Amino acid sequence: MENKNIEKKLEKAKSKGKGFMKEFKEFVLRGNVMDMAVGVIIGTAFSGIVTALTNDFINPLINCIGGADIEGKIHLVGDQYILWGDFITAVINFLIMAFVLFIILKAVNKIASIGKKEEEKKEEAKISKEEELLTEIRDLLKAKK
Repeated sequence: MENKNIEKKLEKAKSKGKGFMKEFKEFVLRGNVMDMAVGVIIGTAFSGIVTALTNDFINPLINCIGGADIEGKIHLVGDQYILWGDFITAVINFLIMAFVLFIILKAVNKIASIGKKEEEKKEEAKISKEEELLTEIRDLLKAKK
């Protein structure tokens, strides 16, 4: 009798474990998580490109135009410096990344809205048989008056 109770409890524990793993698998394989993972990887790679663009093109252009050294630093004490040039470079990198992400999201939203508009038009175009018959009856009744 006691062995049966233990076996039932073990089976119950096994099924709970399987349910948890199944739920976790569904969560991980859901589109949003996979999309986010791909986005992080692409974002990391894109960050390197933006940093190179800023350091190799934008900073030298700013140096030529304004005559200011973007890699500027202020000496504090000993080997301690305030690296204001690095901060400006990071701000420029952020602005470029934010602008590009804004443009990409705007394009994706535009594409998504086009698909939704087409679906809405199709739904509007689909009139049920009942609606058609009711419309015909209404028109006939109006014509008799």
